[in-house]
Amino acid sequence: MNIPPNEPNSSNSAPNQANSNAPTWGQATLEKWAFAALEEQKHARRWRTIIRLSWLVALIVAGFITLYKNTGPTTTSTEHTSVVEIKGEISADSDASAEWINQALKDAFEDENSKAVVLLINSPGGSPVQAGMINDEIRRLKAKHKIPVYAVVEETCASAAYYIAVAADDIYVDKASIVGSIGVLMDGFGFTGIMDKVGVERRLLTAGENKGFMDPFSPLSKAHKAFAQNMLDQIHQQFIGVVKEGRGDRLKNSPDLFTGLFWTGQQAVEMGLADGLGSVDYVAREIVKAEDLVDYTKRDNVAERLAKRFGAAMGEGAVRALKTWPQVH
Repeated sequence: MNIPPNEPNSSNSAPNQANSNAPTWGQATLEKWAFAALEEQKHARRWRTIIRLSWLVALIVAGFITLYKNTGPTTTSTEHTSVVEIKGEISADSDASAEWINQALKDAFEDENSKAVVLLINSPGGSPVQAGMINDEIRRLKAKHKIPVYAVVEETCASAAYYIAVAADDIYVDKASIVGSIGVLMDGFGFTGIMDKVGVERRLLTAGENKGFMDPFSPLSKAHKAFAQNMLDQIHQQFIGVVKEGRGDRLKNSPDLFTGLFWTGQQAVEMGLADGLGSVDYVAREIVKAEDLVDYTKRDNVAERLAKRFGAAMGEGAVRALKTWPQVH
């Protein structure tokens, strides 16, 4: 069929009309830049809001800490018995760390109205390094300030806790307290048998023939076991030396004394590991002759814990915000 030349071709006119209405390349680019600018402004406002809220919360927490932070004992003008608590596991990241305990001891000894310092102990032990640092500081402060030190045991004074206690002039316990455990241990698990049964192959690559020492997925060789035992024996002898230096002739000659066994408070007195039965009040009243107790213990209080958590949360929020920040590719 022939189409007259003056009649429009409907099949060609529609695309031409659509093309005339389509945005140009320049218009599309401008639209993309506009949307990107709007999105960047949204992120910037969001980030400014986060920063302002963070500073507001920081100021609130700082004020809370200022009001409630544990700044130590109230100054007293009367003679008193100073108390420093050693409770829980003795480790670098606990309240019973050398850093915290030694600072409390320093404050207690430097108080001119302190007649004596009492170590109030309830601990199963922990790090021999931390215990050694505390023991050294007690002996140094005793020699410098000429103030007596007494250890008072509540439920438990074992291992590293007893390492600290022997720096005191005298040790007082309850008859049912647990005292002793003069020994050293290194523990762990070995999974080589289970791996053999389930068909798991351990692929351990090291530079240095002993770098995989104590790897729980590898068998413990005789040489490594002997090396570890020698190290434990050395630390054990250090522990024994500190106990003998602190207790002297008061120790009874017993073959079980340094085997890692522990005893009741009553047995500890009989063996020379302790000097008598008594509480902190008894020692202050009857031994020191200063009934007023002043606690110098440093504690991680609620305000400080909140501040630490807020700091961690604030850091995490900053990282998340940075991840959502507009990126240029």
